[in-house]
Amino acid sequence: MIATDYDSLVADAMAAPAEGWDFSWLAGRAEGSDPSWSYRDLARAQITLANRLLDVDTGGGEMLSSLGPLPQYTWATEGWPPNIPVARRRLEPLGVTVVQAETQALPIPDESVDLVLNRHGRLDPAEVYRVLRPGGVLFTQQVGSEDCADLNEVLEAPRAYAHATWTAQVAGDELAAAGLHLAEVREEHPTFTFYDIGAVVYQLRLVSWQIADFEPARYDAPLRRLHQRICERGHIDVHSHRFLITARRPE
Repeated sequence: MIATDYDSLVADAMAAPAEGWDFSWLAGRAEGSDPSWSYRDLARAQITLANRLLDVDTGGGEMLSSLGPLPQYTWATEGWPPNIPVARRRLEPLGVTVVQAETQALPIPDESVDLVLNRHGRLDPAEVYRVLRPGGVLFTQQVGSEDCADLNEVLEAPRAYAHATWTAQVAGDELAAAGLHLAEVREEHPTFTFYDIGAVVYQLRLVSWQIADFEPARYDAPLRRLHQRICERGHIDVHSHRFLITARRPE
């Protein structure tokens, strides 16, 4: 049973497990945010053509582990220390080498992979170019700077990307400047629906950069107003921001 009063919903969301990059706790409480394309299906198609693979910012390895069979030589990087043991438990039995990478520098040699996957991870075009073999491919889905900005507005919080713009155009220009050739670019703003205030709180816990100083006590008044709005309407809709880029290092 899901609680209905504000304090219980928030307490449950704050006590829920938040290990790795697993949003399964939101099942039935939030839906949407996915674009019309399937990153998983498109990434699998790329993997069939690869012999050496790098997955950037793998989280707990949730997505990468679902893309198998993986190439014999597969690496995964992760920057958040609590995720490292989670990723290793999940990925090492699949033959993946998990490497901690606390900066945007990719800890693998020059021209060492023919496919870089990056789903919602840090994207350094020069580093991608460096580690790709000639003819190698970058396949990335990014979270744009307009992502869930509606939540920041309704909670009277600073915008997550107040001093930066991150769109398909900006990323594509940076990748091209680094020497990569753009093969495909897509961009969408899908609807993301929350059905209770606990789902909102849990989302903001995991996506910690959305509201950098988020704590329920700090945002108590606007959270309670949002809770009342959800109770009256049955949900709140915000908008995600996703873009997809396939780029190739020239031969």
